Amino acid sequence: MDQIKIGKFIAACRKEQGMTQAALAGKLGISDRAVSKWETGKSMPDSGIMLEVCEYLKINVNELLSGERIEMENYKEKAEENMVALQAKKDQAAKDLLKMELVLLVFAILTIPAHLAINYYYPNNSNTGMGGIIVIAAVILFVLYFRKHYEIRFK
Repeated sequence: MDQIKIGKFIAACRKEQGMTQAALAGKLGISDRAVSKWETGKSMPDSGIMLEVCEYLKINVNELLSGERIEMENYKEKAEENMVALQAKKDQAAKDLLKMELVLLVFAILTIPAHLAINYYYPNNSNTGMGGIIVIAAVILFVLYFRKHYEIRFK
């Protein structure tokens, strides 16, 4: 799946329907930034709203995932290609998630003993800042992880 191609297709279909990004976003109950991300190829519509997106754009899911109008004689082939592409994307996302979890685990394994060692060898020096650094790094990693794998939607 080519997200940039899909994004351009979403933009073209939205314009065919005479909608702005804000109008489409309003109908879907999401931000216009989310629609902008789809159209620039930075993200894809969430599977939970994909059918609604298709309904408003007057296309079907296979056309959305292909990023083009599909003729009926090619429909089955495109559907199979899209299923394979979706599975590959899901597998890659699982691998990326595992990598991030391993990075977080290694970070925790390395920094917590370092913090404990500093406290052990320098018991009177409580202002080393190592605890604060660990907390700040953990928060940054958590935010990056959360933003990469979850989309926040307000209704």
